[in-house]
Amino acid sequence: MKIHVPALFMLFCLPIVGFADPATECGGGSQVEISACVSNTLDRIDATIEIYLDFAKTSADELDTVTGRSVTAPALEAAQEAWSAYRDAQCDYVGATFGGGSGTGIAIESCKIELGRVRAQDLRRYIE
Repeated sequence: MKIHVPALFMLFCLPIVGFADPATECGGGSQVEISACVSNTLDRIDATIEIYLDFAKTSADELDTVTGRSVTAPALEAAQEAWSAYRDAQCDYVGATFGGGSGTGIAIESCKIELGRVRAQDLRRYIE
């Protein structure tokens, strides 16, 4: 029996991000029900990002005022624009892997939820 060491390392040594995707979190049911649940979850994630982004902008503006430099707020804006472009491109790719199948929309929104959760955590770190 051949042991694949890199696979074992990844399985046992790296942190587990999670096994369930957003569509699975929505439970069973019809594709219409899952789609509605995923869409609702994405709306909540996007709202959370906006809230954290507003707080981060306030913190960035305060830092720029205190330091007398105007670099933090523009850097945050550039980072958010770049993240949004990345999210859309990455999730479009994920959707493309479904080959136009009926689960494409759910896959795209699930991708946006997963990336949005990470973005919200990142923004939280910069709120004072």
